[in-house]
Amino acid sequence: MTATAPGAGKPQAPPKDRGPRRVRGGSVIGSAGLYAATGVAALLFLVPFYLIVRNALSTDAQITGEEWAFFPTDVQWANVTEPFEDPTVDFARSLWNSAVVGVLHTVGTLLVCSLAGYGLARIPYRHANKVFHAVLVTLMVPTAVTFVPSFVLVSSLGWVDSYRGLIVPGLFSGFTCFLFRQYFLGFPRELEEAARVDGLGYGGAYWRVVVPNSLNFFAAIATITFIGGWNSFLWPLVIGQDPSAWTVQVALSSYMTNQTVNFHLVFMATAISILPLVCVFLFLQRWLVQGVAQTGIKG
Repeated sequence: MTATAPGAGKPQAPPKDRGPRRVRGGSVIGSAGLYAATGVAALLFLVPFYLIVRNALSTDAQITGEEWAFFPTDVQWANVTEPFEDPTVDFARSLWNSAVVGVLHTVGTLLVCSLAGYGLARIPYRHANKVFHAVLVTLMVPTAVTFVPSFVLVSSLGWVDSYRGLIVPGLFSGFTCFLFRQYFLGFPRELEEAARVDGLGYGGAYWRVVVPNSLNFFAAIATITFIGGWNSFLWPLVIGQDPSAWTVQVALSSYMTNQTVNFHLVFMATAISILPLVCVFLFLQRWLVQGVAQTGIKG
């Protein structure tokens, strides 16, 4: 006979209801402090945007006057069209140039750096680590060191005042290549192996399997690259010697001279120039956060 534990056949009493759990005061205070700190940081982040919009819709006297108003009482809506009516600067043309440079620069950088990162992460090659270390070394070289040789090369090719001169020299980024390599190292190999069973090589697996399953990361890198291309100033300033080749950042600098500064025009042109960036960021912010979280800095 087997021994039976006492009370084994008796029904178990339901657990007593101890009422709602008490929330610790420390956690409430910590959450409140976190939200307060986040709110303060958000306000500080929005202060420059407020100043840009406020000054863009004001007169020069209201901007530089001693008395400060939170927002101008007589809003100068005519300032919106003034950058496009300035005969000295073709502001609309500069916006178009920045859009073309930003889009082509982003597409080219994604193509070149993703292929390089995938090759370093997946294609077996005995010198792959040496090539990767050489790419990392380029991150330690200041841009000023390569600025003059790059300009001499572009000038010798006749690419001054052209989209090729503005875009091609900056297509490869060592940091972007590094991010793609680290991401592809964490990409599931099972998906690529299934593609090779179906007869696809490295190129076919990259285009048909890796890229469609990495759109979040590609969108994140595209957002960062587009913002960087749109905000670039020094290289477009040297390459775009003719006003028709100016980007928006070069056009903004032309409003500030040693003699005069048209404050409301500068602020209005600045507000117009950052509007595309705000729209791109708001549209892609979800993919930006997810993509950065998937970089997987390892390997």
